[in-house]
Amino acid sequence: MEDLCPCRPLLDRLGDRWSALTLTLLDAGPAYFGELERRMRPVSRKVLTQTLRGLERDGLVHRTVEDDQPVVRVAYGLTELGRSLAGPLAAIEGWTERHQQTVERARAAYDAAQPGPGVTALRERAALSRCA
Repeated sequence: MEDLCPCRPLLDRLGDRWSALTLTLLDAGPAYFGELERRMRPVSRKVLTQTLRGLERDGLVHRTVEDDQPVVRVAYGLTELGRSLAGPLAAIEGWTERHQQTVERARAAYDAAQPGPGVTALRERAALSRCA
């Protein structure tokens, strides 16, 4: 699929569980790792580190090490490319807010419906009818 859609790795990054939230939080301004970790609970340190590294690798986030204090701190901020995603992410957030109840109703209706026969059952039924 990647050969058919070279944008797939980037879409996978933007669609993962934590990247869009990280970008949205950083759109408000740079933040230290610990701040992001607190605001993104229940993300683990490992997953947050992986998310930030991936976003940095893609050129969406920059990392600044501040070692002039007794404690070394790492701050993250958006690059110009990362900031260019603010509009599309806000549009998705707005769409979600406008349509959340509709989606919830659709889910409830789907979950309440009697499931039809699965593909395997339909194939077995067809095979039996051919044998008869």
